[in-house]
Amino acid sequence: MTSLQRARAANLLLLLGGTASIAAAWGFQLIGGYLPCKLCLEQRVPYYVGLPLGVLALLALMTRRTGVATVLLLLVAAVFAYGAGLGAYQAGAEWGFWMGPSDCGGGGATPKSAANMLQALQNTRVVSCTEASWRMFGLSFAGWNMVASAGVAILALFAGYQARKG
Repeated sequence: MTSLQRARAANLLLLLGGTASIAAAWGFQLIGGYLPCKLCLEQRVPYYVGLPLGVLALLALMTRRTGVATVLLLLVAAVFAYGAGLGAYQAGAEWGFWMGPSDCGGGGATPKSAANMLQALQNTRVVSCTEASWRMFGLSFAGWNMVASAGVAILALFAGYQARKG
C-alpha cells in the first residue's frame, strides 16, 4: 500500500468515525431523549467544521493535491484536538476535578408571549454541564467525545503525514 493510499484510507476512516460519533450524539438526543447542555452543544461544533474539511481533504487526495490535503488534514486535527479538549474539560468538571462553567444550562424554547412564560418555566428542564446524565465504562458523553475527537485528530495527523510523504 502506498503512502497516498494510506492517507486516503485514514481520511476515510476519520470521516466514518466522526460521522458515527455525531450521529450517535444526535441519536441519544432525538431517540434516547437525552437533552444536551450548552457545553455538549459546543462539543458538536468541531464535527460540523472538521468533517467538511475532511471531505475536502479526501477530494484533494483523490486528485493528488497532497499539499492542499496536508494543510486541510492539519486543520482537521487542530479542530478535533480542540473538541477533545472541550470533552476533557467537561468530563473533569463532571468528576469534580475543577469547576464547570457557571452559565451552563440547557433546555427549552423561548416563550411566545408573557402569558406563556410561567408555563414555559414549569416545563423547562435545565441540563447541567457538571452532572453526567449517562455513563458507560466510567465515561460520560463528554468523556466518550474526548476519546472520539482525539481518535479523529490522530487519524487526521496520520493521514496528513502520509499525504506529505506521497
